Amino acid sequence: MNMTNKKMLPESLILDVAHVDAQHESLFCCIENLKFHCLETNELPKTLLSALLDDLREHFHTEEVIARSAMIDFAEHAEMHRQTLNTLNSWSDLVLIGQRDIFSFLRYLEVWFERHIREEDMPFARQLHEAGVKLSGIQTESDRK
Repeated sequence: MNMTNKKMLPESLILDVAHVDAQHESLFCCIENLKFHCLETNELPKTLLSALLDDLREHFHTEEVIARSAMIDFAEHAEMHRQTLNTLNSWSDLVLIGQRDIFSFLRYLEVWFERHIREEDMPFARQLHEAGVKLSGIQTESDRK
C-alpha cells in the first residue's frame, strides 16, 4: 500500500507555510509507508528508513534556510533538529540490529513528529506570519533539484 496519494497531514498541523506544509505532508506519508511495511513484514527496511531520515534532514535544512532568510533566531530550534537526528539515527541502528523494538521506534517517531510541529514549528510559523515574511523568493534545496 502506498500512502503518497492520501492526505496525511492533520488540518490542525497546517502552518500555512507552503514549503514546510508540503514537506510535513510528505514526511507523514513516509512514516505511514514505513509503518505499513513494518506491520506487513515485521522488519524495518533500511532503504525506507534511510529515505525518511534523508527527507527529515532536508526538511530541517529548509526550515533553517527560511529562518535565516527571515532573519529569525533559529539556533535553539536548529539544535533540536540536530539532537533529533542523532536520536533517530542511534535508535534506528539499534532496531536494525535487533536490540530495540520496531514498533516502539515507529510510535516514538509519530508522536515526536506531531509534537515537534505543534511545539516548535507552529511558533516558528507564527513568527514568520507576524513578521509578514514573503517566502516566494526563498530557494530551498528541493527547489534546486
